[in-house]
Amino acid sequence: MRVAVCQLNAREDRAHNLAVARGLLERAAAGGAELAVLPEYVDFLGRSADVPKPEPVDGEFGAFFAAAARELGIWVHAGSFHEVGPDESRTFNTTLLFAPDGALAATYRKIHLYDVEIAGRVSYQESRTVAPGDRTVVAEINGVPTGLSTCYDLRFPELYRQLAVAGAKILVVPAAFMLHTGRDHWEVLLRARAIENQCYVLAAGQIGDHEPGRTCFGRSMIIDPWGTVLAQAPDTVGVTLADLDMDRLETIRAELPSLANRRL
Repeated sequence: MRVAVCQLNAREDRAHNLAVARGLLERAAAGGAELAVLPEYVDFLGRSADVPKPEPVDGEFGAFFAAAARELGIWVHAGSFHEVGPDESRTFNTTLLFAPDGALAATYRKIHLYDVEIAGRVSYQESRTVAPGDRTVVAEINGVPTGLSTCYDLRFPELYRQLAVAGAKILVVPAAFMLHTGRDHWEVLLRARAIENQCYVLAAGQIGDHEPGRTCFGRSMIIDPWGTVLAQAPDTVGVTLADLDMDRLETIRAELPSLANRRL
């Protein structure tokens, strides 16, 4: 399976962000990708006061990416967006996965919320405006079980072990990973999740500066079940492609059967 991770710099102009995302999906399809993954909050990353009105799953955001999947004939993982939440003060941070015919194949709501206070550097309380999801999701993409997650989820290995035990062979991580943590932790965490669960990991990140005073690390990458980085994006907007070899995955799992040997 050929896959693509799409890296972009979403800002406060939603129409522009969506146009850039569509262009990246077109490039992925032209490169032969069967699946393209977009980053977290692909349609808007800016001041909380300016966040677009939250939408249902079948709203404008969903319709836009359903049409892209159908017209390009590929699987589209549409990063994430602000879905209507459980109350007026909170949304869900929601991932939508679309099949090549435009049908909605899966919905995942981010479980772990980024609540961090670092004096003089960052203050971010995602839980003030976002409600956590409560369900793990494994979806079949061209017959390959694929586990869904989002950004801060990456720091919680128990989530990925649940996905692997449920049959996942690919793990998807759309993100807007902060620069100050990303430069030290992003690749290490992604490779760890790949190694310990013997899965391919597809990580699509936001890149560059965003309002208000936020910088994302980027370095979107595709990692194999041995922990080898197959492809990594440069520090710019673009598309990164790689081929996944499922026979290699099965060989790794057979020769080093850590999943089969687990006791907890």
